[in-house]
Amino acid sequence: MRISVIGGGSFGSALAIHLAKSQEELSLYIRNKDSYNLIKETRMNKKYLKDVKIPENIFLINDIEEAVKDADIVVLAVPSQELRSVLKTIEKYIDEEKIFVNVSKGIEISTLKTMSEVFYDFNPKARFVSLSGPSHAEEVAVGIPTTIVSASKSVSDAELIQDIFSNDNLRVYVNDDLLGVELAGATKNIIALGSGICEGRGYGDNTKAALITRGIHEITKLGLALGAKASTFYGLAGIGDLVVTCTSRHSRNKTCGVYIGEGLSAEGAIDKVGMVVEGIKTTKSTYMLKEKYSVEMPIVDMMYKLLYENYPLDSVVAELMGRPLKHEMEKYEDR
Repeated sequence: MRISVIGGGSFGSALAIHLAKSQEELSLYIRNKDSYNLIKETRMNKKYLKDVKIPENIFLINDIEEAVKDADIVVLAVPSQELRSVLKTIEKYIDEEKIFVNVSKGIEISTLKTMSEVFYDFNPKARFVSLSGPSHAEEVAVGIPTTIVSASKSVSDAELIQDIFSNDNLRVYVNDDLLGVELAGATKNIIALGSGICEGRGYGDNTKAALITRGIHEITKLGLALGAKASTFYGLAGIGDLVVTCTSRHSRNKTCGVYIGEGLSAEGAIDKVGMVVEGIKTTKSTYMLKEKYSVEMPIVDMMYKLLYENYPLDSVVAELMGRPLKHEMEKYEDR
């Protein structure tokens, strides 16, 4: 089984290191030539994974076509807003034999499509699996016990990826709700940004707990409006990923939020993080999506105002806390 990982960032590198424990034919595509040369020389990706060694059985590649053309499984580990351009580059290799495994989490701003919908624009009959769940690259790379989900329109493809990626350190579950898994993975980054903002502003654990709880409520409502299952949002792809992203020191989105809460602009916070922060753009695409489907999402509303309309943080908090009082629970039914 020939596996190629596209993307030499933190999670792409971490998955390659993980797979190298069990796979003999494995390659890692690194786009930036300088980064490629440095990693090839040192066998380390110091920008993202510091002191973690890249195993010798991972073949490093700087040519994306070479990486993809003979692969049986292609892992797509690129920023969500760049996925379409990457797929365009390898379009002639998107056939019905390979399995494409996506690990990026976002909603395309220009089309409001999930990553699978973007992928199927190139070949509706091609094989696609999404891996998602609470899985920071820094921990996956060093073998800290982790659980994630494998989701696909094809249960057999999801199960095959489950078998290939699972080992003593990584346990993979199968979920047949591809839409729900993708929406949960994308939208939790908005709430994580908010969690960081609360921390940066000096709010306490009570505030974070409220944000996480009401956040999963909003995310679930959006998922139901689009046809996903409520149960997915209370599993690993939903509440599991939400909790780790809102609380972990490894979370880029939370860290970016902390800097914003301390007074930096969104742009300044992203620069200080030094890596892709998916939640910023996902706030915009999710706001547009919830407007399209008329879903009430007050946290998303306020995050959008804060990030894109320069709305004062004090006003954001005041409006959320001052909303009309209501009952907490609503009945969810899987569709």
